Amino acid sequence: MQLPNTILSRRLFAEYSLFHVAFLVICINLLCFAEAASVTPLRNESDRLALLAIKGQISDGPNGILSSWNHSLHFCMWGGVTCSRIHPQHVIALNLKSQRLAGNLSPHIGNLSFLRIIELSNNSFQGQIPPEIVGLRRLRYLLLGNNSFNGEIPGNLSRCSELERLGLYGNKIASKILPELGSLSKLRWLDLRVNHLIGHIPPSLGNLSSLSVLDLSHNDLYGNIPDDLGQLLNLKFLQLVNDHLSGTIPSSFYNLSSLTTFDLGFNNLHGTIPPDFGINLPNIQWFSLHNNLLEGPIPYSLSNASRIEYLSFSGNRFRGSVPMNLGKLQALHRFNLGANHLGGEKDDMGFITSLTNCSNLDLLDFADNRFNGVLPRSVANLSSQLTKLFLHTNQISGTIPLGIENLANLTLLTMHENLFTGSIPIHLGKLQKLKVVSLSNNRLSGEIPESLGNLTRLYRLNLNMNDLQGNIPHSLGNCERLQELFLSRNNFNGTIPKEVLFIPPLRVLSVDMNSLSGPFPLDVDSLKNLKSLDVSNNNFSGEIPCTLGTCTHLEKLYMEVNSFQGNISSCLSSLKGLVELDLSHNHLYGQIPTYLEEFGSLRYLNLSFNDLEGAVPEHQIFQNASAFSIQGNRRLCGGITKLGLPRCWKEDKKKHKKALSLTGIIIIGVVVVLSLFLLSYFLARYWSKNSSKKTPFTSSIGENFLEVTYAELLKATDDFSSTNLIGMGSFGFVYKGVLDQIGRTVAIKVLKLQQRSAFKSFIAECKALRSIQHRNIVKILTVCSSIDFRGNDFKALVFEYMQNGSLDTWLHRDENEQHHLRCLNFIQRINVAIDVASALNYLHHQCEDPVVHCDLKPSNILLDEDMVAHVGDFGLARIFSKDGGNCSQAQSSSVWIKGSIGYVAPEYGIGGEVSTYGDVYSYGILLLELFTGKRPIDDIFKDNLGLHHFAKMMFPERLMEIVDHRLLVDDNENYSSNEDYNKRRSRMHECLLSLVRIGISCSVEAPKERLEMRNVMLELQGVRDFYLGVRKYQTKHKKAPLSLEGPFSVSN
Repeated sequence: MQLPNTILSRRLFAEYSLFHVAFLVICINLLCFAEAASVTPLRNESDRLALLAIKGQISDGPNGILSSWNHSLHFCMWGGVTCSRIHPQHVIALNLKSQRLAGNLSPHIGNLSFLRIIELSNNSFQGQIPPEIVGLRRLRYLLLGNNSFNGEIPGNLSRCSELERLGLYGNKIASKILPELGSLSKLRWLDLRVNHLIGHIPPSLGNLSSLSVLDLSHNDLYGNIPDDLGQLLNLKFLQLVNDHLSGTIPSSFYNLSSLTTFDLGFNNLHGTIPPDFGINLPNIQWFSLHNNLLEGPIPYSLSNASRIEYLSFSGNRFRGSVPMNLGKLQALHRFNLGANHLGGEKDDMGFITSLTNCSNLDLLDFADNRFNGVLPRSVANLSSQLTKLFLHTNQISGTIPLGIENLANLTLLTMHENLFTGSIPIHLGKLQKLKVVSLSNNRLSGEIPESLGNLTRLYRLNLNMNDLQGNIPHSLGNCERLQELFLSRNNFNGTIPKEVLFIPPLRVLSVDMNSLSGPFPLDVDSLKNLKSLDVSNNNFSGEIPCTLGTCTHLEKLYMEVNSFQGNISSCLSSLKGLVELDLSHNHLYGQIPTYLEEFGSLRYLNLSFNDLEGAVPEHQIFQNASAFSIQGNRRLCGGITKLGLPRCWKEDKKKHKKALSLTGIIIIGVVVVLSLFLLSYFLARYWSKNSSKKTPFTSSIGENFLEVTYAELLKATDDFSSTNLIGMGSFGFVYKGVLDQIGRTVAIKVLKLQQRSAFKSFIAECKALRSIQHRNIVKILTVCSSIDFRGNDFKALVFEYMQNGSLDTWLHRDENEQHHLRCLNFIQRINVAIDVASALNYLHHQCEDPVVHCDLKPSNILLDEDMVAHVGDFGLARIFSKDGGNCSQAQSSSVWIKGSIGYVAPEYGIGGEVSTYGDVYSYGILLLELFTGKRPIDDIFKDNLGLHHFAKMMFPERLMEIVDHRLLVDDNENYSSNEDYNKRRSRMHECLLSLVRIGISCSVEAPKERLEMRNVMLELQGVRDFYLGVRKYQTKHKKAPLSLEGPFSVSN
């Protein structure tokens, strides 16, 4: 019986021995392995070499993360490298995020076959993304954001079937979005924002059923948003901002109930928002459709989106009232309704009261809409957390509500471009966290409260274009952080307080169009950071202070239309950074400083209408005649040929001093003899003329004009031939002629004295033109009051000849002409508008006695050879003394002043007094005619519909329907590049909005609601600068193109 036991024992022993042998072999191998490992580390040469190849194309950052990539450490211990626990010889993650690395990503990354994570965001990698990446079958995260990768998204990326996150944002990738990305069924996160991606959004992205984040913003995509994206039921984050997308928003988007962020801003989407959208998006927290073409009402169901924190509808065409139930949005932080067509109805700001329940509200913006009426007092009860309140560019009236000081955390307050009246609340000074206050372009009056000096954190204060008065308060000097101070176009007097000039950070100071006077403060040298100074259109006198030369950061300096005198100081030679300099319309004398030739940044220089003399420099800005102006300085010479100035007479005094003494004596003697001879000759000629029947009219208008006779005018016009007839009016005919005495072509206006009022017209025109000298007013050369060869009275005025005729002939087709090729382009029309506004501003505000033209119309606007406009025909003009009296006749307009039908102000028709407002009305009509191409008496204007009402009715939505179509044709022909054409066309549209708005505002029925020509002229210059892309507009007026419509309100 032992045999089986023996056999079993042997079998057990054999198995036991085999186990020990095997165990021994394993131990020996492990010992050998350990010994080998102690000598040479275990390595996967493929991964190690791939990592070294990657390092070879990268420059290490300041953190030195690549310094560990050396032979002394196993590659699994290198910085940013992670190896697998299951497969310890293989790299599964490469994380070099935010290490400030630079260089190219090596194709050898494709050899790291076990890679699951590539995280290289926030570096400076460039070049193309290696296509070898698509071979990484295990890859889950590919994160290359915020680098400079270019080229295309690697093809066949769909082979990385395990991919969960794809982040290529913030690069320079320029390709289409690959449709095959739609096959990445596990993809949860797709972020391709801020690249140069082109083409359409592939509908296949709708197949990404696991996707929760989709961001394709800030690319060059176009076309419609695919309806297929509405299938992404797990989507929580959707952002397609600034992608040039068009069409409507797919209705299925509003059923994605998981969405928390929904942002489609800055596109060209149109349509309306579904009325029930607030119900279907219960989890939404961020909802933005800003800057599209959406319209219709704001849905009432909005209040059901109770979790919403950020809500923006700005920059669209939404209309109607804002829902009154928004107080339910307890989580609301920011609410933006700006730049729409909201309001215009009774109690249209009632929603403000409901918002008082939103205790977390941080920002409220309903600027640039049509809200009108009085601002509710409940605005003072808004959340104490409110930091930004934007109400500007509406038609809000009444006073600024009391209690606004309750908004203790307010930092930005903009209420400009409204109709606010009353004074600036004293308690505004309690809002000590305010950084920006903008109350410009209202009807505020009174003085600036001293309490504004308590706003010590203020860096921008804009009170432009109100009716504020008194002195600029010294307390503003306490605003020690103030960088921009705008006080233009008010009625301030006194001077600039020295306390204001001691605010070190002040960069912009604008006090133009006030009544400030006296010498300019010397303390300006304390403003070391000043970049822009505008003190134009005041009454400053004395010399320009030398201390101004210490403001070496100055780029814009406007001192025009003051009473500065003296030389242009050499102290200003240190202002080498000047870009724009205007010293025009002062009493400066001496020579133009040659140091201006050294100002390499200077792009605009105006020294016109001073008393400068001597040679005009010829270098730098003086080589571009369109960049500088020196007109009105009669004693200048030299300069570039295009200026047409006389040559300068130069002499070497040292060399010729003695010779000149002798020569001078001889010349004086010769001159005396010749003078006596000429005197006797002219005396004889004078007595000879007096013996005849002719009685020439010498200067009855106060100047020593050229003397002409009837016979000389008869000869000049070829016996007043009809071939020389160039115009006719109510009181006379205008002929073209050549005067032999001066050898130049002139325009001769011959009065029809048989007309009852012709003689009054002659006298009025003589009086009006007696002391007028302006580049935009037709210059009178002489007059003639005599008798003709039949013994009848003869009276004529002789003017400069305007080669390009009247504005009327350029705007309207002559029925007798078969071909009408003449047409003014857009910039020419703007220039004409500015020229005429400049002339009227001069007549109304700069003449010794204000002059009212009373007959402004296109046929009285003449164009010279350079297409510069000149106002003519002063036959109905009135002159007023500055104390308010009428120097002509203080009678109502119905007695004598008639004007021209369509252009005459409505108050004149009911016996209203003649005033400058009448000219403003005529100008408004002329401006509308200039850009619509329609006469105010066209047949289309019936049933009390005039040009003003027609333009107002079509403004602004249908503006392009009334614009002269020739402008659009001309604009199309001048641009071969579609991109340039579209940019200029868009800019033209913005300008037309402003121009038509100004025309409507000038021609309102109530005279005192019309603008003054000085403001019109400045606004038009701003429009021109914006159209031409001149930086002066952007700096001086501080407006964005969208606000270019100007400070005038037009209600439909």
